[in-house]
Amino acid sequence: MAVTNFIPQVWSARLQENLHNSLVFGALCNRNYEGDIAQWGDTVHINNLADITVKPYTPNTDIDDPEQLSGSDTTLVIDHGAYYNFFINDVDAAQANADLMDAAMRNAAWKLAEDTEKYILGVIRQGAGVTKEGAVPDDGVYGLIVQIKTELDKRNVPRAGRSLVVPSSVEAELLMDNRFITGSGAVSDARLAEGSVARAAGFDIYVSNDLTDEVIAMTSDGVTFAQQITRIEAYRREKGFDDGVKGLSLCGAKVVMPDCVYIHKITA
Repeated sequence: MAVTNFIPQVWSARLQENLHNSLVFGALCNRNYEGDIAQWGDTVHINNLADITVKPYTPNTDIDDPEQLSGSDTTLVIDHGAYYNFFINDVDAAQANADLMDAAMRNAAWKLAEDTEKYILGVIRQGAGVTKEGAVPDDGVYGLIVQIKTELDKRNVPRAGRSLVVPSSVEAELLMDNRFITGSGAVSDARLAEGSVARAAGFDIYVSNDLTDEVIAMTSDGVTFAQQITRIEAYRREKGFDDGVKGLSLCGAKVVMPDCVYIHKITA
């Protein structure tokens, strides 16, 4: 049987690579707990450390007794799953024809990415610390980005690793604004060549077709995401003379630092 020569590890690695390359929100989350999941319903406990007290120092004076570390417990639940299941005439022939199998895995990864992005976006919308709405200011999208930057600064959100995800309509406005196209020189030109918009006001800016009227600011520390392709296998199709390939993806996401996620809904 052709299925006996199927190598799951090879195609799982190809699928993972293509899947990661297709994600926008998934690529902007941290994956600190990805190695802790194996099956549906797995729960990962995340310890959120409370702030440590900093006190003034006086020479020749005893310091206070040490404070006990404290924090809160947040759970990341693996509660979202998606699978693919297709068949081809002969798995051996498909593996010999790398283009065919690669194309199938790229397509499977792309569709899994679409499903995963919608899931993560739902988690982000539900867990965002700030959600506001309003029209684009008179100085354009740039002015809106500066407003969002200022709001994050007021909340002491770390400046390192800030990202901004915008819909394609906002991207179009940015690409017509010389402050984005020429303002950052070679760095901006390189980003445009790679398909992202620019870096502005401390944000790396990305585009998502899952957004229509929202601009989402986030840091990787703010949202955690874990995903595993837990199953990928070939089998002989019972109602035919073909070989099937199926795979299962399990994932979970959690907004662990709500202040690090800011959503602005653009109104007319």
